[in-house]
Amino acid sequence: MTDDAVPDLRASDADRERVSEVLRDALADGRLDMEEFEERLEATYKARTYAELTPITRDLPASGAVAPRPVSFTKEPVPEGSWAGRIVGGEGSSASGVAVLSGFQRKGRWTVPRRFRCFALWGGGEIDLREADFADREVEINCVAIMGGVQVIVPPGVEVVVRGIGVMGGFDHPDGDGRPEPGAPRVVISGFAFWGGVGVERKVTRAERQRLKETRRQERLEHKESRHELHRARHEERTLERELDRERRRQGER
Repeated sequence: MTDDAVPDLRASDADRERVSEVLRDALADGRLDMEEFEERLEATYKARTYAELTPITRDLPASGAVAPRPVSFTKEPVPEGSWAGRIVGGEGSSASGVAVLSGFQRKGRWTVPRRFRCFALWGGGEIDLREADFADREVEINCVAIMGGVQVIVPPGVEVVVRGIGVMGGFDHPDGDGRPEPGAPRVVISGFAFWGGVGVERKVTRAERQRLKETRRQERLEHKESRHELHRARHEERTLERELDRERRRQGER
């Protein structure tokens, strides 16, 4: 394949993700204002070929460098369990949820579409993203809650943007928002709440919670064992000192 043919190749979601990471770094460094960042990010997600992606970061240097930062389109193996492996493309396995005097759930292993719509009237819904795959790097969950509620559960590391409007109701922001993990999807929560609410909560999966619990248990056991070892060592040291004292007294009596 010649170099001239490369710009015409179709770009993948991973290619667009590499460009968006460059843009986020530039925004954090102050090289782009928010308006420029949003314009370029929109162009990134609309790009279909390398030729459309390459100009977006051409004038942006790498962090701490002065030379323009090239965006590599070399495909790297996807590490097991990485976010890249959960951005799968496609249309999503469920596009909407409705709860009228009832409830709905989306949880477990499902694919979040680029735009998920839900409606709750005197009812409630639960949207659990902890084990979900994502159709795109950025997805939107549009919620309308009228005298009802919707709970959105996201795993740690996912970037969450809340844009909903509440009238005698509200849209919660997740607690403990930190820096998003590299490659993690961005979840935009929009919509309208009237005498109702949309809550956003960060939780780890049950398997991860169990793993953390087991890790802490193992650490306690190791700490306990180290204390026992320390006590045994001190006991042996005191025993040796007593034997030495007895030997010195016997030598003195002679």
